[in-house]
Order: sequence, then C-alpha cells, then structure tokens
Amino acid sequence: MSNEELIIKVLAEEGNMRKAAERLFLSQPALSQRLQSIEKEWGQQLFVRSQKGLTPTPAGELVIQYAKEAVVRREEMFEQLHTLSEKVHGTLKIACASIIGQNWLPKVLKDFITLYPEAKVQLITGWSSEIVRALYDGEAHIGIVRGQTDWKGPKIHLFKDTLYLVDKEISSLEEVMMTERPFIQFKSDSTYYEEIQQWWQKHFASNPKRQITVDQIETCKQMAVNGIGYAILPSITLTGAEDVHTVPLTNSEQELELTRDTWLIGYESSFQLRQVGAFVDIVKKHATLLS
Repeated sequence: MSNEELIIKVLAEEGNMRKAAERLFLSQPALSQRLQSIEKEWGQQLFVRSQKGLTPTPAGELVIQYAKEAVVRREEMFEQLHTLSEKVHGTLKIACASIIGQNWLPKVLKDFITLYPEAKVQLITGWSSEIVRALYDGEAHIGIVRGQTDWKGPKIHLFKDTLYLVDKEISSLEEVMMTERPFIQFKSDSTYYEEIQQWWQKHFASNPKRQITVDQIETCKQMAVNGIGYAILPSITLTGAEDVHTVPLTNSEQELELTRDTWLIGYESSFQLRQVGAFVDIVKKHATLLS
C-alpha cells in the first residue's frame, strides 16, 4: 500500500488541509499537489475545498472508506509479521473497564512497558458493554470486563472482589434503613446496577430515603470517604487506608459475600500475537496476588 490511503484517511479525519499537513509532516503545497494527483488517479474529485475546510464528495466518501480499511489491513499485516520476530514489539490495543483501568491496570502496564520497551500501548476505557463493542469493531486486541459476560471467544477469569457498603458512620447493614444519610451511586453498566438493585430489594422493603447520583466511581468514593453519605463500592477501589467503615454485602440466603468478577476476553487470533501473549502472562501474575 502506498501513502495515498493514509493521506486520504488523514484528510477525512482532519477536514482541514493545514492540520492534515502537520500530521503527515508535509507542507500544505506539497499535500495539495499530492491530493490533486490522487484525485486524478481516481478520476474523481474527492473533496470540496472551502474556507470552512474539506468536505468529502459522494465519490470521496467511498474512497475514504476504502482508504480506512486499507490502513487497518496494513496495520494488521505488520502485527502478524511481528509475531515472527523474537522480540515483543508492535502495538498492544487494550479495552478496559474504567474501574480496572483506574485502580489495577496501571501496575500491570508498568511491568509490561518495563519488560518490553519496544512495544506500544493503546488503551480505551469505558463500561464493560463498550469494551465488548470495541472488540467487535476491531478497536482492541483484548478486553478486560466486569461482571457476567456471554463472550463466546476465549476468556480468562482474573479475580473477584467483594462489594462493600462504605460510610463514615454506618457500621452494619441494619443501620441502613434507619439513616437519613444519602445513598451515593455512580453511573455504571446495566449488569452492575441490576446486581445492586437485586441485592437491595432482597434486604430492604423500600428504596433509600435520599439518593445522590454521580458520573464517576472515584467521585462516588471521595464523597463517601469525606462523609457526605454511604456508597456501595468494590474492594478493588479501596486501599485500606480510608478512614471509613467497610461492611461486606452478603447474600441473604447463603450469607456469602457478594462479589464481582473480572475477565480477560478476546479473539483467538489476538491471543496469538506476541505482544498480547506477553501482556496476558503479566496480567495472570498480578491477578494471582488478588486471589
């Protein structure tokens, strides 16, 4: 593949000749000349130029899609060629649940880049449902998800952590329905929310008297640690240094601690990549420390 596909892809992404030239390390006149040559080769005008920038023509939209696919195929070919090499390099694309990306993955990645300095890392974080979609769309080699997963490909169970009720004042579950303190919740994927709701309904006859909803789990934790209210948090977010009560959630039927699983998932072809295999080995070693 020549650089033509990359040029088209960058022009489409930037929509601006100056910005595209900077990304491609070309001068604007040189890039303009290259674009003219590309359009001549295709026999079609690919972009409409105006003061507002570049707008793809209908023909341009088709060629842009082709160019993007060609760039992806080229990257995939390089990755396959890298598997033939003895050294671990190439790009490792990880999609990880935000809570793991914030609280556990940094230590894993530190070991990985220390051992394999020639490898590059691309990280996407989000809800577990978004992680699965990233794998489907080819945006990541492997994913780290939370809760139950119906992933049909290879999956490795990493660890499970206990869910705790965390508060400065409440020290037992019996106190929850008597308190006027607000229940602080964080937005999460549906499975986590459903698990908490099911647990609450089994233990209490009514909803919390007062509720606060925040968008990030770290915000939720800090509000609980600072005495604003109580929260339900997984143990992966707690260091043990917090000056709070931590009451494990239990299953009322069996009195077992309520836990949440963490899984490593991906396609078989991705696990065959050398950089992925090296990362998986490090992940497993760190996971055993939590067992």
